[in-house]
Amino acid sequence: MAISRNYLFLSLLVVGLVLIPSSTAQPDQKTQAQALLKWKQSLVNQTILQSSWVISENTTDPNSTAITPCKWLGITCNEAGNIIGINLAFYGVQGTLHHFDFSSFPNLIRLDLQENRLSSIIPIEIGMLSNLEILDLSTNFLNGSLPISLSNLTKLLELDLSRNELTGELPPGLFPGGTDMPKTGLFSLQRLHVQETMLGGHIPSELGNMKDLVALVFDGNNFFGPIPPSLGNLSQLQTLRLNENQFSGHIPPSFGNLRKLTDLRLFINNFSGSLPEEIGNFSSLVVLHLAENNFSGHLPQQVCKGGKLVNFTAAYNNFTGPIPISLKNCPSLFRVRLEYNQITGNLGQDFGIYPNLTYIDLSYNRLEGNLSSNWGKSRNLTVLSIAGNMITGKIPKEIDELNKLVVLDLSSNQLSGEIPPQLGNLSALSSIILNDNSFSDHIPPDIGVLSNLQHLHLSSNMLIGPIPDQIGDCFRLLSLNLSDNRLNGTIPDKIGNLDALQNFLDLSYNLLSGEIPPQLGDLKALENLNLSHNNLTGRVPNSLGGMVSLLDINLSYNEDLCGEIHGLRPCDETFLKKSASNKRQKLLTIVLPTTGSLFITIVITVLYLCKNLRNRQEDESPLMREKLFYICNFDGNFVYEDIINATNDFNDLHCIGAGGSAKVYKAELQSGQVLAVKKLISPTEGIESFKNEIEKLTEIRHRNIVKLYGYCFDERNHVLIYEFMERGSLAENLSSEKGAKELDWAKRVKIVKGVAYALSYLHHDCVPLIIHRDISSKNVLLNSELEARVSDFGTARFLKSDASNWTTVAGTYGYIAPEFSYTMAVTEKCDVYSFGVLVLEVLMGTHPGEVISSMNSSSLGQGIKLEDVLDHRLSFPVNQKIEDDLNAILKLSQLCLCADPKTRPTMHDVSLLLEIRTGHN
Repeated sequence: MAISRNYLFLSLLVVGLVLIPSSTAQPDQKTQAQALLKWKQSLVNQTILQSSWVISENTTDPNSTAITPCKWLGITCNEAGNIIGINLAFYGVQGTLHHFDFSSFPNLIRLDLQENRLSSIIPIEIGMLSNLEILDLSTNFLNGSLPISLSNLTKLLELDLSRNELTGELPPGLFPGGTDMPKTGLFSLQRLHVQETMLGGHIPSELGNMKDLVALVFDGNNFFGPIPPSLGNLSQLQTLRLNENQFSGHIPPSFGNLRKLTDLRLFINNFSGSLPEEIGNFSSLVVLHLAENNFSGHLPQQVCKGGKLVNFTAAYNNFTGPIPISLKNCPSLFRVRLEYNQITGNLGQDFGIYPNLTYIDLSYNRLEGNLSSNWGKSRNLTVLSIAGNMITGKIPKEIDELNKLVVLDLSSNQLSGEIPPQLGNLSALSSIILNDNSFSDHIPPDIGVLSNLQHLHLSSNMLIGPIPDQIGDCFRLLSLNLSDNRLNGTIPDKIGNLDALQNFLDLSYNLLSGEIPPQLGDLKALENLNLSHNNLTGRVPNSLGGMVSLLDINLSYNEDLCGEIHGLRPCDETFLKKSASNKRQKLLTIVLPTTGSLFITIVITVLYLCKNLRNRQEDESPLMREKLFYICNFDGNFVYEDIINATNDFNDLHCIGAGGSAKVYKAELQSGQVLAVKKLISPTEGIESFKNEIEKLTEIRHRNIVKLYGYCFDERNHVLIYEFMERGSLAENLSSEKGAKELDWAKRVKIVKGVAYALSYLHHDCVPLIIHRDISSKNVLLNSELEARVSDFGTARFLKSDASNWTTVAGTYGYIAPEFSYTMAVTEKCDVYSFGVLVLEVLMGTHPGEVISSMNSSSLGQGIKLEDVLDHRLSFPVNQKIEDDLNAILKLSQLCLCADPKTRPTMHDVSLLLEIRTGHN
């Protein structure tokens, strides 16, 4: 300890010696001009300064006293001719500060070099500017870290180093003769400690000596570590911006001394723990940004004590407890974001009237109560989002007073009654998101007048009646989801007018009847069309072949459909006459190729599953007395003997994987088609899992779920036939050095999204919903493009609302939700937890192990930073978009790993969040 203190003393001594001026004489104009010219010569881009920073035309002697830099561009002098201001902001200056002679400007009050292209470290000599009051080096490419000498600038009022590349890394070239650390000599050790002190990523605690500082702005860098408590000494501080860094730890209690703060921004860091209670006593607060950290505990109750609060964000944390009481009487509010916490309160009682409010998002908390008519008095609202709470009652008619409203998202609540026709009066509306509620009655035709509407989501309600033709007038719609209601009648022809539709058109799970209108073929930009689970009959129009952007079309679970498209029954007269009386046929999801072909090649695999298989005795079952084999490919010529021959009667040479009760073989047929064949090791062991997988996979089709082509039972073999996944399991690829490097960050993001889409489909698009129960890296397969397919449904279960959902433990150790330790009830939230584990595994390249325990702690993963978990076999992402995507996925995994299953998001929410935060692949 004594040695460390000696090194610190020596290091500070060296810094002090550097900063002691060699002469007390004031530099004259000639000295200052020469210093500026020397710096100019070192710059890469001198164009701006070339015509201004020159010796006077009346002298040819560079040593002449006639040199007057006071008239140069960006230079300000006092009456004595001393330079007091250098302002070259926004001039594109490119170079470093290494050749800037700080000692020549002892009278400098303002140094403003913002919005340039300065690079390298901030020189230690900057501490010589002892009279400096404003230092702005923001928006450059400065790296390294803060020199401790900054603490000498005790007169500084504003310090802005935002939007640089300041980190804790040692830049190359610090040590002469190479980058190796000095190993011997007192001066070498001393110098090393000075450089470590100067270049560490932490904020030097000595900055707390700047007692006059009014603004401290460090946002948009790579600082890490805790905030020094000494910053609480800056009693004059009004602006503190530390956002968008990698700070961690708790907010020091000493922040309670910063009573003049008006602007505090801490968002997008790794802060944790509770906020100091004193923060709520800042009567001057105008801006408070806390979003995207790991904060817990209560929000400051007196956050609007002074009635001046304008911007307040605390989204994506783990705050609990009530809505701050001071928000009810806070008419100054302009923007509020509190989404994705666990905040409680009554929506109708805890909020007031906000005439200036333009944006409020309270989504995914635990708010109760009704929508007050007072919201209609916030006339400037453009976004009102309260999704994912427990709001009840009706939408008040006063909603039509919000004539500036652009986004209305009240999804995933318990709202009821009719959808107010008054919404048609809100001409600025771009998004109406009301899905997952209990709205009843008809869809108001008034929505058709909303010419700016882009997203209309009314799914999972109890809406009745026909789809109004007027929806076809919303010509800017990008996505339309009316699924899971009780809508009847035919699909309006005018839907074909929505030629801007791109994301999806989902009318599934309704009572729609009649034929599919050929006008749907005019939706040339549409990617996903779902008309499943209706009563549609008759001809599938050939016009669908012109939908060149279509990726997925689902016509399953309708009445008799026919058409001239390959895979459908031809529409002869006999079929059309019988179609009205035939029982519903189960057509599996149709997956379209992504080539943009003008012709739809539809593969419809009709699998007749023997539903009473479980009720038959094995010795009486025809499945055991004779070969039963159902499989189709594009030409329908697959036969059982082809598979026997391709595997040499299931010789181990063709085995590519094995489990407890089955082996998987690669079967390359003579036609060139490659299949994966899963065969029971013993005809009597694992049969229930085997039949379970058949039952589940014949009910589903999704591009991120492995396809079951068929199955076969005979007296010797029980086999399942799947599409072949060329790259094997995700687990195999992550465990391999070569495989892991091929899975770059963009591919890993896509894998996470693929698994999320598959689980969302199982949980929300299947009736009854299906729980996989064994999501793990070994059960995620990859195709030749390294795209994810969820596999192995041997332990999957249908979850029925009117049946018992208790079960024995199933799944893979390390992925099983913790609630199985105290209950055997199975819910879809079990899959959500397993997905959270899988996400971490994809990021880390290995099973997260103890990291999960950290995330399940009360502080929700305090200290877990992106660079701490990313797979070290890949370089840290240099692309900002990819880094942002990975950060979003990491935070999402934390939500999925909540110990309390009720606080985990649904897979529908997870998919939606991934789509919003990472974009569409």
